[in-house]
Amino acid sequence: MRKIAFTPGTRSLSYLFNDLTDVFKFRASEKLPVSRSEKLSWTDISAAKKEEVNARIPSEWLIPEDLLPPTSQTKVDDFVATSGFFTEGEIKITASSATDITANIVAGTWTAEEVTKAFCKSAAVSHQLVNSLTYTQFPEAITAAKELDEEFSKTGKPRGPLHGVPVSLKDNINIKGAPSTIGFVAYANEKEEKNSYLVDLLVELGAIIYVKTNVPTAMMMAETVNNIFGTTTNPLNRKLTPGGSSGGESALIASYGSPLGVGTDIGGSLRLPASTTGLFTVRFSGNRLPNFDFKAGMPGQEAIVSVQGPIARTLDDVILYSKSIIDSEPWFKDPKLYPIPWREIQLPQKLKFAIIWDDGYVRVTPPIQRALETTVAKLKNSGHEVVEWDNKPIGKVYNLLRRLFTADGGKTIRSQLEKGEEPAPKFMDNFLQSQEIGVYDVWQLQRERNQIWKEWLDQWNEIEGLDGIIMAAAPYISAKHSKYTHAGYTGLFNLLDYSVAVFPCGVIGDRDIDVRKADEPPELNDVDKATREEYDPNEIHGLPVGLQLIGRKLQEEKVLAMVGRVLEAVNAI
Repeated sequence: MRKIAFTPGTRSLSYLFNDLTDVFKFRASEKLPVSRSEKLSWTDISAAKKEEVNARIPSEWLIPEDLLPPTSQTKVDDFVATSGFFTEGEIKITASSATDITANIVAGTWTAEEVTKAFCKSAAVSHQLVNSLTYTQFPEAITAAKELDEEFSKTGKPRGPLHGVPVSLKDNINIKGAPSTIGFVAYANEKEEKNSYLVDLLVELGAIIYVKTNVPTAMMMAETVNNIFGTTTNPLNRKLTPGGSSGGESALIASYGSPLGVGTDIGGSLRLPASTTGLFTVRFSGNRLPNFDFKAGMPGQEAIVSVQGPIARTLDDVILYSKSIIDSEPWFKDPKLYPIPWREIQLPQKLKFAIIWDDGYVRVTPPIQRALETTVAKLKNSGHEVVEWDNKPIGKVYNLLRRLFTADGGKTIRSQLEKGEEPAPKFMDNFLQSQEIGVYDVWQLQRERNQIWKEWLDQWNEIEGLDGIIMAAAPYISAKHSKYTHAGYTGLFNLLDYSVAVFPCGVIGDRDIDVRKADEPPELNDVDKATREEYDPNEIHGLPVGLQLIGRKLQEEKVLAMVGRVLEAVNAI
């Protein structure tokens, strides 16, 4: 039997189905044809899992050889619209927002079935181009869509505000009977016994669940790579990362394989992916959106809480998802949630923002600097007030973040790596080389965290009438694989537990404008130096810049409303 290793952007997948033998068929169903005494290596498990995902792609959705972009073609986010592999109807559906999808289905323009089929096909194509998926249930999704159409035909009423919307899920959200690998070989073939509550809730709201998406090992990296499924690439430039840990989501949505996705964020895991791919997202403060039964990379670590949230191509879709979940009163099912209903916000005509130009540790690259300067100028032109924020306290936060995340000495992550007998990824060194500390020391760290909370609250209150803060999501738009070395711009607000949105600010990277200046200030440290040296204006050419808008704790509705107001300013003629 000829061995075939599928890698995105090669011809191997199209031949896979001609060469599948009973061995691979058994592997895809997890009935591995090995003797009881023989134990599969992690590389065997990885190969089988990749084949399992690929084998579930129908042959008619395999990209024909004459249409398959060569590996040298870096931009593939326009493949659905320009390749000729999709019908005009499919192109229109997959380019639509979740908000418009529901409206068209309810109006009778589309059916949930044809919408679901279109997105199943585009998700399959996305995977072939950027390696975005870890699990698919295309037949089940199409069946669910047909049942939704039958229900709508009988009742004349949509099931809920997400009626007919295909929703993609990050790998750590449990679907009954499917693995939640969270990037560990040990969990590659462990089927979850029940759905996460959110999955059942989404179905109640009318959504169609159809795929799960790739994550880095333990979901603790600003890129998306693991020993099972490999590396997910950025469809805007496949030489670059789509961020992490919700990078499979951002890559899928940016390549039009999903209209709306759900991810999680513990250090920027929603905001970094959104910023690298021109998408919208919001990081809720802890205990507003349900996630208590998601699979965690470091279960029990709650000094810095992980939160779930939406990622989409429009602000309206982020609001639609957020309001739909909160309106369902999830605090009656998730024991950690605050019973805070959705609040309608009336903003003043003129807002007051503070600007953080950089974090004092790694300075921003030229396109990010230009985006900040342009956004500030346009806000002022629209009558809003912008003041400076003192970034000196940020260094204290970074030091505490590292100590809190490694308080167990890497024991949790190490045990999961050892269970799967897989090598430790290089990016896990900070965890695996740390020293475990005792309960007393953890309590002292949490006291320090609480004091930092108070210091930031005082600093905010000292600026009279301050509505929000604007800051870059990262010092760069994106980075080469293995070179995304600084996630502090987002992690800062995880420790503070602030409400934060990321939005594309309208500035696009330009190789002719966004060049390094001859009079740059001295490097701050080795990471700052490496960031400057790695910067290549050619790689970011044409890529959108995402910025963060930060509000106070539990002010998600206001933050999203302020993003709308900022977009009015930056889009004003």
